Amino acid sequence: MPLGGSSASAHDAPTPEVRVPVSERREKVRFTSGDTSCAAWHYPGSNGGCVIMAGGTSVTKEPATDLFAARFNDAGFAVLAFDHRRFGESGGTPRQIVRFDEQAADWHAAVAYAATLPDVDPDRISLWGFSLAGGHVFRVAAAHPHLACAIAQTPLVDGRALAPHALRSMTPLAVLGLFGRGLADALGSLVGRPPLLVPTAGARGTVASLTTPDAMDGDRALDPERRHTGWERTVAARIALQLGGYRPGRHASRIRCPLLVVVCDQDLSTLPGPALRAARRAPRAEVVHLPGHHYAPFLESHEQAARAQVAFLRRHLGPRTPRTRHGHPRTPAPTA
Repeated sequence: MPLGGSSASAHDAPTPEVRVPVSERREKVRFTSGDTSCAAWHYPGSNGGCVIMAGGTSVTKEPATDLFAARFNDAGFAVLAFDHRRFGESGGTPRQIVRFDEQAADWHAAVAYAATLPDVDPDRISLWGFSLAGGHVFRVAAAHPHLACAIAQTPLVDGRALAPHALRSMTPLAVLGLFGRGLADALGSLVGRPPLLVPTAGARGTVASLTTPDAMDGDRALDPERRHTGWERTVAARIALQLGGYRPGRHASRIRCPLLVVVCDQDLSTLPGPALRAARRAPRAEVVHLPGHHYAPFLESHEQAARAQVAFLRRHLGPRTPRTRHGHPRTPAPTA
């Protein structure tokens, strides 16, 4: 061996791990929901578990889920990340309208569709949502007692509790403008007029769906490089008349699966208090506290959030005895 040399050749050196980009490990799929269809990304998994994901208000599937979907898929789980109807690449007209019952129906359809995927064990399906979709998780999980688990990240669980805080974050003129536009939008819908849209987030003093101090962090958290050109950051103004009556946290006591509730202690958009109260009513809830504001799980607290969620999924979606589609254990093949 030459002096100062090595007995190992270049071929013996460890090969660095090559991580397949998100865009190359997923496929575009569609599933039927009501009288239309929802567009989704399916990330094939290797361990039988599946996480169904969607974002809040008008946030489409890519900015809403890409960051966490990649981490879940790295851990072996399949992912089905979808757009609610009337948003993104999903069907449904008029566009940019939030209808809570419709969106819940989209989640039910996603659960049914995920169970048909070849890489998914129907007994090992989880839900994941943040903000408004995190609230939907409470409602949908309560209706599906056979889910393996669910994750609600900074969820909007009680519009009645949130409304006074949201109004205090607005100027009086902006409140009048938002509710006036919301009323005009609702009345116009009765005679077939197109939706009147407002920004989903805005600075204090503007007419927008939400003007809390951390509402404007969304672009920086979800699309810092402005890559998601199909993400329309607007919503029909009628949501201002509806949100105060949406209280999906009331379903918490009927959730039978393990539930992970991720709260940010300085969240000024959905507030930590309502989520903590709802979690206490869920029989099998766990709570993870993160420092930071509403979008902290996508920003400075991402690593802590992702590790906690992957660990939770591994506990509750971990490999089990293979099962048939009817839920009965498969008979092992005879050995020679």
